[in-house]
Amino acid sequence: MFGWWGRVVVRLRWAVLAGGLLLAVVGATWGTGVFGQLTGGGFDDPASESTRAYERITEELGPQGADVIVLWSSDTATADQPAFRDPVAATVSRLRERPEVATVTTWYDTGAPALLAGDRRATYALVQLRADDEDGKSAAYRELRGALDTPAVRTQTGGNVPFLEEANTRTTEDITRAELLSMPVLLVLLVVIFGGLVAASTPLLIGGLAILGAFVAVRLVNLVTEVSIFAINVITLIGLGMAVDYALFVVSRFREELAAGRDTAGAVRHTMVTAGRTVLVSGLTIALAMASLLIFPQSFLRSMGLGGMAAVLVAMLAALTVLPALLAVLGPRIDAVRVPLPWRRRTAGGRPAATADDAAGAPDATGGGPGAAAVQGGAWARIARSVMRRPVPYLVGVALLLVLLATPFLRITFGGFDERVLPAGAEPRVVSERIAAEFPGGTVAPVEVLVTGAPAEAVRPFADRIAQLPGVTGVSVTANRGEATLLSVTYPGEPTGDVAQDVVRAVRDLPGPAGAEMLVGGRPGADRDLLDSLGARLPWMALLMAAATLVLLFLAFGSVVLPVKAVLMNLISIGASFGVVVWIFQDGHFADLLGFTPTGFIEPSNPILMLAVLFGLATDYEVFLLSRVREEWDRTGDNTAAVAAGLQHTGRIITAAALLLIVVVAGFATGGMAFIKLIGVGMIVAIVVDATLVRALLVPATMRLLGRWNWWAPGPLGRVYRRYGLRESAPDTPETRHSAFTG
Repeated sequence: MFGWWGRVVVRLRWAVLAGGLLLAVVGATWGTGVFGQLTGGGFDDPASESTRAYERITEELGPQGADVIVLWSSDTATADQPAFRDPVAATVSRLRERPEVATVTTWYDTGAPALLAGDRRATYALVQLRADDEDGKSAAYRELRGALDTPAVRTQTGGNVPFLEEANTRTTEDITRAELLSMPVLLVLLVVIFGGLVAASTPLLIGGLAILGAFVAVRLVNLVTEVSIFAINVITLIGLGMAVDYALFVVSRFREELAAGRDTAGAVRHTMVTAGRTVLVSGLTIALAMASLLIFPQSFLRSMGLGGMAAVLVAMLAALTVLPALLAVLGPRIDAVRVPLPWRRRTAGGRPAATADDAAGAPDATGGGPGAAAVQGGAWARIARSVMRRPVPYLVGVALLLVLLATPFLRITFGGFDERVLPAGAEPRVVSERIAAEFPGGTVAPVEVLVTGAPAEAVRPFADRIAQLPGVTGVSVTANRGEATLLSVTYPGEPTGDVAQDVVRAVRDLPGPAGAEMLVGGRPGADRDLLDSLGARLPWMALLMAAATLVLLFLAFGSVVLPVKAVLMNLISIGASFGVVVWIFQDGHFADLLGFTPTGFIEPSNPILMLAVLFGLATDYEVFLLSRVREEWDRTGDNTAAVAAGLQHTGRIITAAALLLIVVVAGFATGGMAFIKLIGVGMIVAIVVDATLVRALLVPATMRLLGRWNWWAPGPLGRVYRRYGLRESAPDTPETRHSAFTG
């Protein structure tokens, strides 16, 4: 199949390139319009108790709570003095006339002590907007923002809507800055890796096409289902990273085939049979790993899954169509515009001399020749042989190191995100911190309890019982209509803290009034429901990822042992990454250096997203390595030689791919948003561990210990592989009897 595809791409190369150009144009024009089409938020489970409570409260009592908090303060006047009171009153009067505003609640109206600071130099208003969805509220806030400023007093805004608006804005800024920082560095590194501008530009071209194509795909998906703006985050990260990986792998193999003496058409065809097949397996595996996010009901996680799938699949298709068509046009000119580098030798004819890594895959007519000699003497082959001479010490040593890195993960604590994910000084965070420190009660996110089917007098004894629960500092009736009553339950500390969660559990366990229905929500209730929802579906996500990996790797390599080993290796490297993330972001190490505020917990959706991305990336490197090992095994039947040759062929490529991906991710790790930093740091740790300790040391050690059993499959499955497997062997390299080991 892959040989046929290589011939088709060569024959239709100009048509394929025209199609790629058309996709780029559509993506740059229509596709980028996706930014104005996607929704915000999407953190809640539509079936959760807190969501149902919010819907019932709005339906039976009207909009409740505060969408925007407007904090006014002065260094010279108190809130009851005319210099403070009069300009605030004028602002409040104008707000109440605005069509976007439903209600404005102030200390001047209610006299509520919670709305006045202890030193009386600050007060805040609770603004309820009329819009009934997150997008509408965000649009209303943007219209209102200028009307909130008040002369003579300091004005700051916070609350849920400004927080989400600030988070989205800063995330977009972080992504833009990451792209601006990473692109020049990527180009320089690619020039160093390839030694020429033409070859170095191809991964960036495919990366740009992958991102633009994914924008088109996501906008099409948005026509039939809601997609969150968070899909853009993962498109940029995964699309660019995977496109660079695939292009690096394909272009390296193409140059290798040219160096072996093949003409352009033959080199493209052979590249598709080998590297193209590897890219297909890798792309499908990563796409299925991202698809595991679709089982979660939260739209922001599903959207990240959709965005990741679109980015990976477009990157894969571009690497299998546009890139080989471009190589067919360029031919030997892929090495044009060479950049002189001091460590590169040149032949008498002016072409760069082949290094051991470049020559490792250039066999002569007998199947040996210079490629075999390079494998024997190459640096990566020497590493592999050193490991395989002493596999047990290497296995034990590396395993102990990875277990040590993973140990902090055992004490991970989960909690909901709050304003502390914003940089210090961000206005919504400042408002939250000032209210917690300066105002009585210290919270504007109470636990909300809706009681329906009981008159107000029957609810009062129930409210008294709630007030006696541990951690409860107060209970008040905030709304009542007929037999529907809303209670607000206050507590000390943060809405994401343990006390708030304990209060939610205690209230839900408390029997309600006889014959009445009770729903517990509010922000603490939503956090509790998020944790429960994610935890219930996480095992299914892991099962789906593992099953997809096992099936695809079996079809790729014809072994039931290697896929199981690959899953275990993935979990080891991901566990080490999670351990480092807990040690840094939960425990607070390097907080000043990295510029974040430790909260003492990890928001649970971050590890879930990392699990999907890192599982796919780890499998990507595994496929790169094992594809070449399988090719050598088919040719020689010598397990030790196959592992050495496979690492020699791919070690430099995997290291280069890892370095390039780290550059892409590093831009995200330096951003202002704490959760973006967390994902960035976690990915960098996992990439480094996977590309060095796991692929260079653990994999050769385990494959040496398993020996021939690496390639074992039960008889029926062996027949399935021989008939339906995605074969790696080149069309001009006959398979030997060693290609299958069944029992």
